[in-house]
Amino acid sequence: MRLLHVAFLFALGGMMPVFAQSAAAPPPQVAELPAVVVSGVQPGPGLWKVSKGDHVLWVLGTQSPLPRAMQWQSREVEEAIAASQQVLLEPSVQLKADVGFLGKLFLLPSAYSARKNADGETLQQVLPPPVYARWQVLKQKYLGDDRGIERWRPLFASQELYRKALKANGLSRSGGIKANIDALAKRHGVPELPTDYPVLIEHPRAAIKAFKQAAPHDVTCFIRTLDSVQHDLPAMTARANAWATGDLQALRELPDSDRRDACVAAITGAGFAQALGLDDVPAKQRATWLAAARKALAGNAQTFALLPMDELLKPDGYLAALQAEGYQVDAPE
Repeated sequence: MRLLHVAFLFALGGMMPVFAQSAAAPPPQVAELPAVVVSGVQPGPGLWKVSKGDHVLWVLGTQSPLPRAMQWQSREVEEAIAASQQVLLEPSVQLKADVGFLGKLFLLPSAYSARKNADGETLQQVLPPPVYARWQVLKQKYLGDDRGIERWRPLFASQELYRKALKANGLSRSGGIKANIDALAKRHGVPELPTDYPVLIEHPRAAIKAFKQAAPHDVTCFIRTLDSVQHDLPAMTARANAWATGDLQALRELPDSDRRDACVAAITGAGFAQALGLDDVPAKQRATWLAAARKALAGNAQTFALLPMDELLKPDGYLAALQAEGYQVDAPE
């Protein structure tokens, strides 16, 4: 539902669909890393293999951001999809509202107003002076003289800054990976299966009102985004390059920004989110994807799936859960 994308999901722009669960950490100091973005045809990482008996699940780890000028072309992925009976899409949250078409139209203005500060306040009025001074420098660099954004809530303003900073540095939030997977599945006639965790908003007007009044921890997200734009871009570029060239060792060693975690916490930690059942989304997303993976492994000779790279690399990720249940898990060489 578009109005809920505006009011809620837009606030999480630039983040991976899976909600991460990790503690905040100080911004990594990685200014010495080169910030040259790879381009041209790139193979991407190898595939993880999950198996039980003669049933196999091939998993591609996704990454954000990725090089904007990259042309991703993986023969291994195409061959895996072509031989599969199903493609499991990346886990995400699907917000649904219990309203009809007219209800959506009437709620749309309210959804847009949710991204503005209360009582017409500006960022200068709601942010600590040192934070606002940092914002002014980065805003001028990446957003120019945009005056309208000065009345946006810090949560939303920071995501627009992040989006423009990625673009200016030759990066893309998605790299077109999902679109390529969709095209390959269509070309080979393989059905795609969403693994969304659905959240039904029974009273969307009240939800938007609660969002506007709950005062999520916008400033925490805002500061962490400033840190990312100011300090983390070299590391983000290096991780993007590592994904493109299939360098898993570099992905394991390079620090990842915790900007996403801070901003997700600004939403899921608010009182309104807990009332809507959004506070325990990570565990429910995990359970939804794992159930789909088990079913696919039982019913299909071969399945292809997408998961965030972080979930593949951390010791307690999704595949680690399958391994603990007795499935064979092999990382790419």
